[in-house]
Amino acid sequence: MNFKCQQNQLSAAINMVSKAVSSKTTLPILSGIYFEATEGTLKIIGNDLNLSIETSITSETLTEGSIVIPARLFSELIRKLPNEEITFEIGDNHVVDITCGESNFKIVGLPGNEYPELPVIDDSNSFLIDKELFANMIRQTSFAISQDESRPILTGALLEIENGKFNMVAIDGFRMAIKKAIVKTDLNKKAVVPGRTLNEINKLLSQSENKGDLRISFDEKQVLFTIPGLKVYSRLLAGEFINYNQILPSEYKSIAITETDQFLTAIDRSFLMARENKNVAIKLEVKDDIIKITSNSEMGSSIEKVHIKLEGQDLEIGFNPKYLIDALKIVDSEDIRLEFVNNVSPCIIRPTDNENYIYLVLPCRISK
Repeated sequence: MNFKCQQNQLSAAINMVSKAVSSKTTLPILSGIYFEATEGTLKIIGNDLNLSIETSITSETLTEGSIVIPARLFSELIRKLPNEEITFEIGDNHVVDITCGESNFKIVGLPGNEYPELPVIDDSNSFLIDKELFANMIRQTSFAISQDESRPILTGALLEIENGKFNMVAIDGFRMAIKKAIVKTDLNKKAVVPGRTLNEINKLLSQSENKGDLRISFDEKQVLFTIPGLKVYSRLLAGEFINYNQILPSEYKSIAITETDQFLTAIDRSFLMARENKNVAIKLEVKDDIIKITSNSEMGSSIEKVHIKLEGQDLEIGFNPKYLIDALKIVDSEDIRLEFVNNVSPCIIRPTDNENYIYLVLPCRISK
């Protein structure tokens, strides 16, 4: 195996696939990066058996072949080399000879034929979606993905496609975020994708300069995300996701409409005082076209007043302010609609100008 490539292209590719390389594994080969040189192309893969990232760059291939090179040492070395052409020669005992300008290094690798093969996922169970739209769906839901490993199914987000309607849903037991979109597909599918995968996809999409749509393909246990020059494979989470439609209130007794930024900044200021209290909570008094936000702690207290348009009954209700802030930060609409049933039922937050985003947050008890 013998090939040449540019340092800047190789360094960028290694940075992408390294996100799927395990630093703690019982299989030494998984702590390395897989390289396969064919005519004009160098394929590069990182894989921890749960998440796999594959990309490719152009190369001058003199002899085809494959090798696995230790990821941590190799990535640091390539990053510190000058932006020049790098020559690789693989000799006996999988020793990788690396030359760049006046620099020469030798690293002991592992045989490429022992690296786990990536799954084959049929394109017939797939659909296309705009890259930016999908990245925005992740941004507006991923904060509500649970970090509690005791309920593994909630550590991912539900991807639900039915009759051209595509929903992404995240629940952590205290709040729920739903983002809706329309896609051109006849596919009907439900799958739960790990939060880690979605966060990495979001980062990779922001780094990618390639134009075009993202293709999402499924089988029973895996999902594949594809854009030109990049493939991300992930295991799906097993189990039944919560029937989120049953959680949404079917009626409400109070509706408050207010400016998103004004409400966010008022909650944010109240959080300064609330976080000094062990019982992090703020009180909302909804009355007479005003929401009065009260926060108390041993350090002091605060009162904020936000103007609203109120329909329905007056209400007093408590919330963890962080949960409200997380949602309000990612609402793109200038105005929001708050829907209340009573002081022990979830509050629903929606943009006023579309129905494509729904946020639900459970109330908490407030001390008298």
